[in-house]
Amino acid sequence: MALVMGIDSSTQSCKVVVVDGESGRVLREGRAPHPDGTSVDPEAWWVALQRAIELAGGMADVAAWSIGGQQHGMVALDEAGRVVRDALLWNDTRSAAAAADLVSEFGADALAERTGLVPVASFTISKLRWLRDHEPANGARVAAVALPHDWLTWRLRGFGPGDAGRGAVLDELVTDRSDASGTGYWSAATGSYDRDLLVAALGHDVLVPRVLGADEFVLDADGRRVAAGAGDNAASALGVGAGVGDVVVSIGTSGTVFAVSENAVADASGIVAGFASADGHHLPLVCTLNAARVLDVTASLLGVDHDELSRLALSADPGAGGLALVPYFEGERTPNLPDATASLSGMTLASTTRENLARAAVEGLLSGLGAGLDALRAHGVPLRRVLLVGGGARSEAVQRIAPLVFGLEVEVPAPGEYVALGAAEQARRIL
Repeated sequence: MALVMGIDSSTQSCKVVVVDGESGRVLREGRAPHPDGTSVDPEAWWVALQRAIELAGGMADVAAWSIGGQQHGMVALDEAGRVVRDALLWNDTRSAAAAADLVSEFGADALAERTGLVPVASFTISKLRWLRDHEPANGARVAAVALPHDWLTWRLRGFGPGDAGRGAVLDELVTDRSDASGTGYWSAATGSYDRDLLVAALGHDVLVPRVLGADEFVLDADGRRVAAGAGDNAASALGVGAGVGDVVVSIGTSGTVFAVSENAVADASGIVAGFASADGHHLPLVCTLNAARVLDVTASLLGVDHDELSRLALSADPGAGGLALVPYFEGERTPNLPDATASLSGMTLASTTRENLARAAVEGLLSGLGAGLDALRAHGVPLRRVLLVGGGARSEAVQRIAPLVFGLEVEVPAPGEYVALGAAEQARRIL
């Protein structure tokens, strides 16, 4: 029985699963925390990865492995393979002005056409411009730029700074289509890096990871096969078994709506990010700011737990008697209303009940995510089924009301470490 290992190096922690290469059944697991913050020394991820592997029983009996990881984070390396500065993560917003500068210089239409993205603070290209402008000495030292999963794959294959392991062989850095598509200087439509944009961001050309195909692999120091890895959303799509026509709606702290599509998307509005999938397709994605915390704040207001909130919502009629919640508690990204606030309307003596308020919260949350579905439809992305995941998907009310709001078949996969399982699926495919 061949074993494979899948890894999820997320913002909060590193999760490792070891699975049966034939059945996909999880046999062992391990987990280790990451430090808080939006700027993190990548060495902390390396320490956590080694600890999580140890807790999962090691990898001596593993035949193949793959890493899924948080997207966009900037890991800048010098010519000796040393980390130039702490990695700026996807949620580090100091690069917002740099993103705006890039859009001003090139134009949103041109950027969307060239890379499928319009830069925002999250993307790697914006962080490189920030580095150039605010830390020019560090920027000048950069010889290679990797993403978190690229760098960890490089390290676990036995490479490292200076004389560590197999040495600082920077041209052994590899990545995959999904993670490369979140940089802002690689195109899912053409399958190539846009060097002009990379130079415009950092000020000089640098080495970037080779992009492996869905079925390509490299070897680690012990001869194990290593799959290309993936960004977290693309890995989770593999983990839940999403195929063309499926749309994954993830209800966490924020909400994400992403579909497996045969065609690339270029949206100059920036609402839909034209990411690639990990299986050779495309993964257009929409992000919302308000998701599971809509349920949290409503439950707190009503003084109930989530089970009781669900019961209250399901005891009200669809439409909540005219009570409607627009849940922009933290502004909103889709639509782009950063300064918006939440509002409750349709209040009458008859409609203002605990049951209707609970129902309005669930319907408002789902309607916000439904705007993401509409944005995908507007770009011709075919949608046939929703796969509902994330903490908010555990709510019975969310599960039962979602098909009414989305107008699509909704399935709720069993809870699991979808990113790590998706990485394990990649490893299974290269055995």
